[in-house]
Amino acid sequence: MRLEGNVALVTGAGSGIGRAIAEAYAREGARLAICDLDEAAARTTASAIEEAGGEAVAIAMDVTDEAAVNAGVDETANRFGRIDTMVSNAGIQIVHPIEDFPYDEFRKVVDIHLGGAFLLTRACVRHMYPRRSGSLIYMGSVHSHEPSPLKSAYVAAKHGMLGLCRVMAREGGRHGVRSNIICPGFVKTPLVERQIPEQARDLGISQEEVVEKVMLGRTVDGEFTTLEDVADIAVFLASFRSSALTGQSIIPSHGWYMG
Repeated sequence: MRLEGNVALVTGAGSGIGRAIAEAYAREGARLAICDLDEAAARTTASAIEEAGGEAVAIAMDVTDEAAVNAGVDETANRFGRIDTMVSNAGIQIVHPIEDFPYDEFRKVVDIHLGGAFLLTRACVRHMYPRRSGSLIYMGSVHSHEPSPLKSAYVAAKHGMLGLCRVMAREGGRHGVRSNIICPGFVKTPLVERQIPEQARDLGISQEEVVEKVMLGRTVDGEFTTLEDVADIAVFLASFRSSALTGQSIIPSHGWYMG
């Protein structure tokens, strides 16, 4: 039970990568705040954790709403007495060629990924710093390091999250708080599956070519990264015992990007 006694808050935990991380944390003994814009989905994840013998609370949270983020983080700390681990995972994807990219959609992607990470970090460290311990974990992407066509908003946001992570390693270090970012390759979640027909349309290729050439063409084995791959790394980062590992980008991508 590597996370026994650990209190973790995970955004976007109603489905996909966030839910996989939350459930992995619960299996390792953590108590969870399941945060999601979709409150029903958050409740479903929390109920599944409790039915398996864990402890979790569902919190409706729009990560672009400063008051909602502060309230959700404070609710977590009040309920469990502390916050040990933050996972900033909430995100969306919108793809367009830049000449056709509506500015409001560009801002929406950046606000959710990067703005949400900022608001969540600020709220969480206010509880972590007095205890002189904590782990900040950001859900980046291979696109935190590498660009792809049609993804100006997503790539800009993910690059920004890498920068925020590194700043927090510097700022948080003197308070005993670590900061790291997970940068997966393509994980076959609904978020990625929705991109396949969109990219096929915008690139003028088949959906099969999007998967084989765009998403997996640079991997060493033609395989998607799995939810379990990402969750295992999230457990490792939350349970790491010192600041020897901070400010780092860990990239489970089947070789899509080698940093």
